Amino acid sequence: MKRVILLAALTLAACNENEAKAPPPPADLTEQALSYFCQMNVAEHGGPKGQIHLEGHDSPLFFAQVRDMVAYLKSPEREAEITAIYVSNMTTARSWADPGNGNWIAAQDAIYVVGADVAGGMGAPEIVPFADDESAGVFIAQYGGETHMLDTIPDDAALGAVDLNKTLETPS
Repeated sequence: MKRVILLAALTLAACNENEAKAPPPPADLTEQALSYFCQMNVAEHGGPKGQIHLEGHDSPLFFAQVRDMVAYLKSPEREAEITAIYVSNMTTARSWADPGNGNWIAAQDAIYVVGADVAGGMGAPEIVPFADDESAGVFIAQYGGETHMLDTIPDDAALGAVDLNKTLETPS
């Protein structure tokens, strides 16, 4: 009998642990969402966005550019443990100016175009997330760049200096 009770307790503990480890769902982008670094309204800027959920925080950190989100991830200083990361799915975005409020994909599942000659919402070169290789390839054919997964994005793509003399496009 003691073994049955012990087994039941262990099973319940494992279920509770798995339940607690489930990542939070993405939050819809609202007019009140402010970009983490600059505290500007995220929805007022075009291009893909990012959001990072932190342990113990009710709301995610929003980023007006995926480049800024990647910079945060590469920073050694963080407020808390990361529980989930989402990026705009530019495969299903209405347009660059209107990337959507709820079309998020898990950041680790996205394919990123790095090095394209496009400006993100804050005017810096952007790291552009897609749900599939085909969409990323179409984008690369028009704007250049190369594909990466989140963990292979080069540091200088997010942390490097921005050439203010270089003209970047704003995709339509």
